[in-house]
Order: sequence, then structure tokens, then C-alpha cells
Amino acid sequence: MTSPARIQCWSGGRVVTPGGVLSPGWLRASDGRILDVGTGDPPALPAAGEAERHDLAGAWLLPGFIDLHMHGGGGHDATNSPREASQAVAYHARHGTTSTLVSLVTAPIPDLARQLRWIAELAQQAAGSHGRVLGAHLEGPFLSPLRCGAQNVQHMREPDREVFARLLHAAGGTLRSITLAPELPGAVDVVRDAVSAGVVAALGHSDATYAAACAAIDAGAGLATHLFNGMRPLHHREPGLIGAALASRIAVELINDGIHVHPAVTSMVACPPGHLALVSDAISAAGVGDGDYALGGQPVRVRDGRARLSSTGSLAGSTLTMDDAVRRAVQESGLSMEAASAAASGTPARVLGMADEVGALSPGLAADLVILDDELQIVEVVFAGRPLGAADAGGRVTTAYRESGLV
Repeated sequence: MTSPARIQCWSGGRVVTPGGVLSPGWLRASDGRILDVGTGDPPALPAAGEAERHDLAGAWLLPGFIDLHMHGGGGHDATNSPREASQAVAYHARHGTTSTLVSLVTAPIPDLARQLRWIAELAQQAAGSHGRVLGAHLEGPFLSPLRCGAQNVQHMREPDREVFARLLHAAGGTLRSITLAPELPGAVDVVRDAVSAGVVAALGHSDATYAAACAAIDAGAGLATHLFNGMRPLHHREPGLIGAALASRIAVELINDGIHVHPAVTSMVACPPGHLALVSDAISAAGVGDGDYALGGQPVRVRDGRARLSSTGSLAGSTLTMDDAVRRAVQESGLSMEAASAAASGTPARVLGMADEVGALSPGLAADLVILDDELQIVEVVFAGRPLGAADAGGRVTTAYRESGLV
């Protein structure tokens, strides 16, 4: 006879739910899923041997973060090999990202197809002691050379439905999003194909006018990739892609590292709520420090935490982690904890059509949890009910968790 699953309970903290902050609040979970949440004293639990009790001691309890845009981290480039992609995911998991998309930069089509195949394998594997890979994000190759940023212009091409179909097939059902420039010939057709296939069509690396961006949004595009970066600037007489994204209220990514956008911009984009998605856009340098790296085969130099192409000086991703993005959103941009949590978890889950699985502290969803102290530093990360360990301010796994063998 199968014994009942152990019940876990976290109580005595500030529990951030879609309906507001429960303080003091509690959350119960079992078998990797949230059972219920509430305020005050938690319901009676089974005997000690059949339950786990966790005293939050006033800490914040948030849903695990969901990163829509990650190229690497912890010294690992996600485009180099399945092993490095997995290690980059594990690094970000220790910073609260329990679900992530692996982002690929513009490259030759055979290379992208090969990378998509190995990301598909990672996404289809049962998640181990780190967070889950939700699938792939193609950042290219259908981008504008005029707004290439750190993307390799040599491998960019006009949107092509047959090429998209080839990449979609290579991904084996795990291609979740594709960024493209809506003003390019054939872009709207690829947007329609993507949406029909259940892939999020994202707009970015673009010199689009307002009208061109609106045409793609009307065709189903539902996300703007790292808004303000890699696109025509906002102008009061020609709002461009930025204006179209904000006016239409599609979801928008922001790299909230204090480098890509000013904290005041984060405040403005976050109102009205429900559209901001915080992303890391992290490269392998995240958590490692200044030095020389690469992105898509192009040399990148990191100085004072700023990653730039060695050749042009263009920003080349970031060294950001999602916990830092959330912390900055609250401490520098003045977002409430509810708004910051939604931007790091709820909105990304909705964008991916996975709000019934992840992204909130609600009954039935995955028990992916992030515990933060008063300074919004990570105390613990829980993935499907199991502790992952935490990282200290320097990005290193804390000794207790290293010795535990959990990471």
C-alpha cells in the first residue's frame, strides 16, 4: 500500500499571491504541488514524521522566477553544448529562476537546428536538482542589420517561412518563442506561422515604424524583446516599435540591471500592471566577473559588470540574475512586491501559456518557491518542493548547500 505524500508547510512569512500579500501567511504543498495558501495560523498538520514544517520568520515567499531570455551564466555559454546549457540553467536556478527558456543568438541555420535539438532534449528530461528548461527562444536570425546590437550581421536573413518550418521541426515541439524584426519582408507571414504553431512571436532588433509594428501585433505578435534596446528609439511623432508595444499592451521584456534601462523607465513600463516581464538576457559572464567572453562567436569584454562587444562597444547581453532584477525593481524603481513578483513570474507564465502550471503561489501549481530576506537577498530556493540551495552575493553556492550535495 502506497504511503501518503509528505505535506510541507511554510508559515510565518509574507506570502506574495496574485491576490496580494498574506502577512502572516502560510503555504502547504505535497508531491511538488501547492495544496493551499492562507493567512494566520496554518491548518493542523500530520504527525512530525509525515510533515515538514518551515518557519519563514517573517521572510518573503514568492513564486519561482521564470526567465524568458537567458544565454548563459556561471561561466557557461548555453549555445556551446547541452552540458553547458544545463549548467547555465542550474546557475540561474540558485538565483531563483526555477523555469527558463534557453536563448539562441543569430547563427547559421544548421547550427541553430543542432542547438534546438539539444535544448529539446533538455526540456524533455525530467528536471533534476536544478530548475526546468521550458524550451528554446530564437533571438534571430530574422533581425534587422540596422539594429543588430550584439547579433552577428553575417548570419541575419529575411524572414522565410520554410526556414522557420525547418527550425520548428528541429525543436520538436519545444520552440517557445522567436524574436524577429516586423518591418522585414515576410515577417508578418512568419508571425502568423509562429502563432499557429503555438510559438510566441516577439518583436525586437528592429527599426520598425509604428505602423509596421502594429501590423505584426495585429497578426498575433504578443511580446517585445528587451524593450528600448535593439530598436528604433521612441519619438513623439514616430513612436516606432516601442510605442506600438506600449499602446497595444502586449507583454514587454525589460533588462532591469540599471545599465540597459533607467530605473524610472522600469517604473513607467510597469504601469498599468500585467505587461512587464523582467528578463536577465544573461551571458556566460553572469556570476563570474569582469573579463573576456564570447556571445555567438563574437568577442565580448565585461568591465564593471557591463558586457560589450569588443569590436563595436554595443551592449552584449548582461551579467544580471533574476533575483537582482526583482530587487532593483523594488528598491530602485519603487515597484510593490506584488508587481515585481508578477513581472518575474506571473507575466512570463502567461506569455508562455503556462499560467496553469507555474508562475504563482496558487493551489495546483508547481511548488516552486523563492524565499527572500528583508534586503530581498535569497535565503532559499525550492523547486517542485525540494530545496535547491542559494547563492551568496558573489554568486557562489553557500557552504551549507554545497556540503548537502543538493547542488
